[in-house]
Amino acid sequence: EGRGGSVIVHEQLAVGDVVHAALPRNNFLAADAAPWVSGAAAPVVFVAGGIGITPILPMLRAAQGSRIDWQLLYLGRRLETMAFRDELAEFGDRVRLHPRDANGSLALADALGELCRADTVIFACGPQRLLDAVEGWCADSQARLHVEKFTPVEAVREGDTAFEVELGDGTLVDVGADESILTALTRCGIPALNSCQEGNCGTCETFVLEGVPEHRDNVLSEEERAAGESMMICVSRARTPRLVLDL
Repeated sequence: EGRGGSVIVHEQLAVGDVVHAALPRNNFLAADAAPWVSGAAAPVVFVAGGIGITPILPMLRAAQGSRIDWQLLYLGRRLETMAFRDELAEFGDRVRLHPRDANGSLALADALGELCRADTVIFACGPQRLLDAVEGWCADSQARLHVEKFTPVEAVREGDTAFEVELGDGTLVDVGADESILTALTRCGIPALNSCQEGNCGTCETFVLEGVPEHRDNVLSEEERAAGESMMICVSRARTPRLVLDL
């Protein structure tokens, strides 16, 4: 049921085939800006919900090898389904597991209040409801928040209108009210780098030369959105009748 990659893996790959893979991507922050790399003194709190522990686990290992003070708050429905429990055990009391079936619902605000100081940096990944709660708590505190989202973005919404995209060579592409820029480009046989097609990975980020984009992705910061210099063409649209893109 995949869009390409999984189909190739299941139907075409054979023992001995060589596969070329790109480096992992994340939307937390640049690798060299991570506190455990930059040497920042601020404490770090990781918040993971469900499978959101996946991108956080390697960050824990990197943090463990540094001098920073860090802790993990990991929420799940049932203890037996919480991933990487054996690996997390090696970190001792830095890790706090909260399975809902055994402990009930977590008072997240109280938990974050106990774990965080004014200068704490928070890295969170998990279901949208959890991320919204963490963002809400951070809005009333001085903690700095970085999130990684995996909830698909709705690329087409009721009330959307058609617009036009002009490419670098002058080619004009009509984008219908019921399709994304990426879909319109694909329909016209115009290749564009992409991956998740859900506004989460950043692969399709494209520079905007003219026009005002309507951002719908989970990648760009508020500052980057306000600047309007780039957009994710898999989900974001236009606020102006025409966008000129660096494609």
